[in-house]
Amino acid sequence: MIKTGIEAMSFYTPHRYISLATLAEKHGIDPEKFSRGIGQEKIALPGHDEDIVTMAAEAARPLIDRYGTEGIDTVLFATETGIDQSKAAGIYVHRLLGLPANCRNVELKQACYSATPALQLACSYVARRPDRKVLVIASDVARYDRESSGEATQGAGAVAMLISADPKLLEIGAVSGLFSEDIMDFWRPNHRRTPLFDGKFSTLRYLNALIEAWRDYGENGGKAYEDFARFCYHLPFSRMGEKAHRHLAKSAKASLDMEMALPGMLYNRVVGNSYTASIYLALISTLENSEDDLTGKSIGLFSYGSGATGEFFDATVVSGYQEHLFTQHHQAILEDRVPVSYEDYVELWGAPVAKDGEELTFEVEARGRYRLAGINDHKRIYVDTRA
Repeated sequence: MIKTGIEAMSFYTPHRYISLATLAEKHGIDPEKFSRGIGQEKIALPGHDEDIVTMAAEAARPLIDRYGTEGIDTVLFATETGIDQSKAAGIYVHRLLGLPANCRNVELKQACYSATPALQLACSYVARRPDRKVLVIASDVARYDRESSGEATQGAGAVAMLISADPKLLEIGAVSGLFSEDIMDFWRPNHRRTPLFDGKFSTLRYLNALIEAWRDYGENGGKAYEDFARFCYHLPFSRMGEKAHRHLAKSAKASLDMEMALPGMLYNRVVGNSYTASIYLALISTLENSEDDLTGKSIGLFSYGSGATGEFFDATVVSGYQEHLFTQHHQAILEDRVPVSYEDYVELWGAPVAKDGEELTFEVEARGRYRLAGINDHKRIYVDTRA
């Protein structure tokens, strides 16, 4: 049987953030409501010349620079904050990265879940064509109405994964547990810039989907709880991962060891919610922040997208995985960021929107290689600053 999985993966998040302590001070509440209550410290903030395309290209660039473009004939772009109802965001990324012209390119959507079916589709494809590779990208900007209950769970980021029949990081297991139901826990109609949601209801349905997917995973021949060294969860906020892990351990009638899940929450605490990228940011965080060698160990992953769909699956860490991480690069991204005032946060939150084909030109704010230079005649103009 051909092994398929993740050859390499990297992430990107903008260089500015607002501390949740600053947000708490502005709203006159105890900062521990955020640091302890939801387990968050910072919210990543994109500039007006940054969006899901620029973050995606930045996340994928290290993969292209190290492994090249040979064999890549598919780009799967997962997002719930799409920029066009027709054109896939990956088309822009394809050009920015200089990928081969003979390439398929599509966008997938199902709330925060769609990067997982992208990964599964990619594994199935490279199993049939082991000489090919798939670039899977998850990129999102989580934006909620200011002074709403969701404001503290904002964030922005992208994760890029190179999927191949020569996985150097993780081999993806063949068994999945699935669950879907039609509910209104979180949604964003076309006419709205920010989502509508029922936070308490969504939390309950998340936990229900976890148990249902876990049950289905077991019935399909999946591994036992005790077989896993680590667990990664979709993290709209870090405390949700703690709730999920506690819930799963109870359902499996296993002793609770929160250290099996905590390494995956470290990056999320300082980036915030990144929707489709969230669980894969947790996976990177797990690989880069676990003190022990995970070679040969199993990681359980639960992916959730409101509306709702959940999937539980497993991955096995490949020998020599440490050589294919981008730990120093990622830590530099996080350490080089700068905090902003509440007033600057409000200005960044209110990014201008082009109407009726008007022309917008954006000042240079992005520190990365790629930026959105402007919008003109309904067309988004992306540039490579090194070209």
